[in-house]
Amino acid sequence: MKPVKINAKAQIRKELPIGTLTGLSSYRRPPEPAMLVIFGGAGDLAWRKLVPALFDLFKDGCLPDYFAVIIVDALPLNETGLLERFRGGARRFAQHQIREKDWKEFGSHFSYFRADFADKSAYTQLKRLLAGLEQEWERKAVELFYLATPPRFFAVIVDMLGRAGLARERNQSRILVEKPIGHDLKSMLEINRTLLSRFNERQIFRIDHYLGKETVRNILAFRFANVLFEPVWDRRYVDYVTITVAEQVGLERRGSYYEGAGALRDMVQNHLLQLLCLIAMEPPVSFEADEVRNKKVDVLHAVRRIPADAAWEFAARGQYGPGTIDGKKVPGYRQEPGVAADSNTETFAALELFVDNWRWQDVPFYLRTGKRLAQQVSEIVIHFRQVPHQSFPPEAVVNWLPAALILCIQPQEGISLRFQAKKPGAEMILEPVSMHFNYGDAFSEPLPDAYKTLLWDLMTGDATTFMRADQVEAAWSILTPVLEYWQSRPATDFPNYAAGSMGPEHAEVLLARGGCAWPSPTLLPANQSDAAVADCRFEPAAGK
Repeated sequence: MKPVKINAKAQIRKELPIGTLTGLSSYRRPPEPAMLVIFGGAGDLAWRKLVPALFDLFKDGCLPDYFAVIIVDALPLNETGLLERFRGGARRFAQHQIREKDWKEFGSHFSYFRADFADKSAYTQLKRLLAGLEQEWERKAVELFYLATPPRFFAVIVDMLGRAGLARERNQSRILVEKPIGHDLKSMLEINRTLLSRFNERQIFRIDHYLGKETVRNILAFRFANVLFEPVWDRRYVDYVTITVAEQVGLERRGSYYEGAGALRDMVQNHLLQLLCLIAMEPPVSFEADEVRNKKVDVLHAVRRIPADAAWEFAARGQYGPGTIDGKKVPGYRQEPGVAADSNTETFAALELFVDNWRWQDVPFYLRTGKRLAQQVSEIVIHFRQVPHQSFPPEAVVNWLPAALILCIQPQEGISLRFQAKKPGAEMILEPVSMHFNYGDAFSEPLPDAYKTLLWDLMTGDATTFMRADQVEAAWSILTPVLEYWQSRPATDFPNYAAGSMGPEHAEVLLARGGCAWPSPTLLPANQSDAAVADCRFEPAAGK
């Protein structure tokens, strides 16, 4: 393996002012020399996400002067074939164009290490390899161990790393664990005990890629950098909050995994509860990692526990049947490869949650996620209360809709504010209109991929966007009553929503009994310009 000096261009870029690196304007400093060991690196995650993200960091001059990537897997591969496969993934998913010269230099930092994860001697050889690189570079490097494997391999890999002495350097060794972190509360605690048996909590980075999305990170900036909204961000002005993560896709060859997971474990336990934390958390004193994470854990501890014998009142589940999406017929869940013909796995989940604290008491938070839904959309809607006194005549407010703030995460990225405005004309007629902020209009650089951001944070040791053990434990504790209820009472109506719809009827009833409704997905206007500052455009607002 060659010592890794990036090109001169990278050295020049380090001297440029903040904001010149594409999509990485907030990054503080180049990380120290790093050796990234990816266990299970021959799989789909590295091909689709990790290597494209590393290539973009490389092209932006944001990797260390010295870095190495060691792919550890049991497959009979050679480096040439593996790199060719990685190039195909980077060509498809990286933001930068692939040029032969760049790829050759980037690929020189990779090596393939074939090993059985349970082979003790393999870790001894791995330790020698890492020590040899440090000797060749003549400097100490950060050792990053990325577990891109199924959870069943976590224990053996962690144990073997500890036995080989690769977890001792508290400031130099870090381990990153992909979700799912457990199948339930009990298995999560077992995984955590395994991790802590060899690594210190500060060395452990538990990843939720949603927290790396720029639009998700922007929630903190929007809330705590603008005095305008925080004063009304509580029970006095907010009626209810809806959080939607809807997917059009089905299983995408993940039938065997999804059968043992379902929507509640796969999406709600991590992604949606993380979004809830960002909306409901108190202002942090600083943006130190543990200070921000403390505020998130406070939210999860304040979530009202769902009674085990009444989960049906606060949770809705669904499973899609055959239907039509974008004019194409798609099969039902039970017809997907790897799925049992009588499967009881939910592909849709919705929850009504309450955060019992001074700020949010009795404000319902509604969470929903599902596969094969009508639209691909992730958004958070803050529904504000009605005005305390309606002074306008009845004919003026026929189309009245309460004010709402919509945080759009994907596929469009931006923020929309809905409010009332007078319709032009002699009469006083009010119409809801929307004011939009669109990322594509406001900033010239493209949004970085979530893994690009998270890999940088891993290399710099910034744990702000990673989950702490108590946070994961609290999340599982919230969902345990629902999981146990659903397991003990199999659904009798599956499939109960057609592919191409927005979910089962029970999810609508969940809100309707409180006088609430799921909002229609928000469509931001297309990018209008490359201007540095977004225009505030007004247009008629869609209803609920």
